[in-house]
Amino acid sequence: MSGHSKWATIKRKKGALDTKRGKLFTKLIREITVASGMANGDVNNPRLRKAVSDAKGLSMPNETIKRAVQRGNGEIEGVIYDEILYEGTGPNGTLFLVESLTDNKNRTVAEIRKVFERNNGLLGGGGTAAWAFDRKGLIMIAKEAATEDQLMEIAVGNGADDYTDMGEDWQVVTPIPMLDPILKALEEAKIPVKSGNAGFVAKNKKDVAGRDAEVCLNLAEALDDHDDVQNVYTDFDISEEEIAKLEA
Repeated sequence: MSGHSKWATIKRKKGALDTKRGKLFTKLIREITVASGMANGDVNNPRLRKAVSDAKGLSMPNETIKRAVQRGNGEIEGVIYDEILYEGTGPNGTLFLVESLTDNKNRTVAEIRKVFERNNGLLGGGGTAAWAFDRKGLIMIAKEAATEDQLMEIAVGNGADDYTDMGEDWQVVTPIPMLDPILKALEEAKIPVKSGNAGFVAKNKKDVAGRDAEVCLNLAEALDDHDDVQNVYTDFDISEEEIAKLEA
């Protein structure tokens, strides 16, 4: 649930991708619960449908998915989650957006503040970082699942802004209104999607190197590792040369 920013790809290259099923299940269950509440349990709702699809992709038991949907739509009693967007800064003026789902806003904000402070960052107020990002649809597709010609024809041909080579994956960026139609077009073309959700894309990237690069990665990973955090978006960029140094 990394947010599909550049640091997530670097994280994979470093071999530090979080594969703890329990943590991933917790985040997906929260997403299903919130999406179900917003959709009143309508399984055809794009957000709920995608959350359920992601859960099934990780082999989450159907009964677990069903209970999450029922908690969300009020069929059974459950926790109420608030969606909160935190904004903060990191080394060298880098900016961070943190999407969270929490049942205790006071606890979560205190813990997120500590994560920033422990990693040379600072949690800010509304407007600290959001101005530097555009709200977009973000679709991740495994490299082997689609060719560039297919992306041009199906994704861009149906209204996507562009696609980017992210190493192991393609990232397709779309206007928000075109996210669901493009996901449907990919599904009809039998192209499996690893993830497809509304997210944030930095308007301009900041190059970081050396110690700043290492601290930025540590901050992004620490935020992403928090149980209440669903996605992390950043505006920093790291060159291939710097990545090689970090891997060494």
